[in-house]
Amino acid sequence: MRILGIDPGLQTTGFGVVDADGHALRYVASGTISTRHLGTGNNLPARLKVLFDGIAEITSRYQPNASAVEIIFVNVNPQSTLLLGQARGACVTALVSNNLSVAEYTALQMKKAVAGHGQAAKAQVQEMVRRLLDLPGLPGADAADALGIAITHAQVGRSMARLAEAAEASKSSAALPAGTYRQGRSR
Repeated sequence: MRILGIDPGLQTTGFGVVDADGHALRYVASGTISTRHLGTGNNLPARLKVLFDGIAEITSRYQPNASAVEIIFVNVNPQSTLLLGQARGACVTALVSNNLSVAEYTALQMKKAVAGHGQAAKAQVQEMVRRLLDLPGLPGADAADALGIAITHAQVGRSMARLAEAAEASKSSAALPAGTYRQGRSR
């Protein structure tokens, strides 16, 4: 499965693409989409278009099977949170418009999956991503977070798929006629 991870940001959005085959992970690509060239003026629509177009181009180039996006947290400044939410919305819309399923993970979930604890610093996430993907050097902070989101989905996605299969099997076995066995017990 090829997974595209996204770390949304209004000025810099990180992306990371990994291939997951069972427990094996392989690095495909990573980088950032920047809107800094648009300056600091009131040009939110132009920034959102850059993000949307950038995600669409990455999706077209790398052909992922699934995507995962970091869930934003509420900042002290509500205006910053609203702007970041709009950037995230542009990214999610680009993914969905390219027919990708979108999983969502918090930074805490990603840090636990990648570094083993939710209080990991950016440098620790970068180092663990480097190790997990056997990279020759550290990825940039935004790209490392995006790769971390993709790695989280590779790990958590397997567990969620198994839970869904178990729930489906449980539903179908609930309709068994009396006298048949279910989970080692007779009815």
